[in-house]
Amino acid sequence: MENLKKLIRQVPGWPKPGILFYDITTLLKDRDGFHALIDAMTAQYAGAKLDLVLGIEARGFIFGPALAYRLGAGFVPVRKPKKLPAETVRITYDLEYGTDSLEVHRDAIQPGQRVLIVDDLLATGGTANACVRLASDLGAEIVGLGVVIELTFLNGRKKLDGVDVFSLLQYAD
Repeated sequence: MENLKKLIRQVPGWPKPGILFYDITTLLKDRDGFHALIDAMTAQYAGAKLDLVLGIEARGFIFGPALAYRLGAGFVPVRKPKKLPAETVRITYDLEYGTDSLEVHRDAIQPGQRVLIVDDLLATGGTANACVRLASDLGAEIVGLGVVIELTFLNGRKKLDGVDVFSLLQYAD
């Protein structure tokens, strides 16, 4: 997977000074890199008997549907507030400076359905934990959280106690 790291652009100082942003758009545009990403994520969850793949807005929407297709599951978008047209369930969670919220259609997940949550990045774990709680509150059985990149130095896994976390690529600093 180290060859995939070479396809990720690192942007210093974005979105603010002191942050090193890992831009996956350069990986996604590379035919072989994108295929390798989807193949590796699919291999990780092959045989998991999933009902749904939940993609966290926005970059979870990019590869979530491809994974759902390959794994024989449906796809559910987990969105920022006021983006979904039917009745929703919302969870609000704390950020480093403030709060944010996620929503899903109330009828998107049925009790007992086996779900995989996907996103591009696991950093501090706040967004992933909120999505896990939202899906769990609707009765989902959380099979795991799959991410492309994990910033291990931010210890996001600590907020995901009991969740099987898979990260394709890890950055230690």
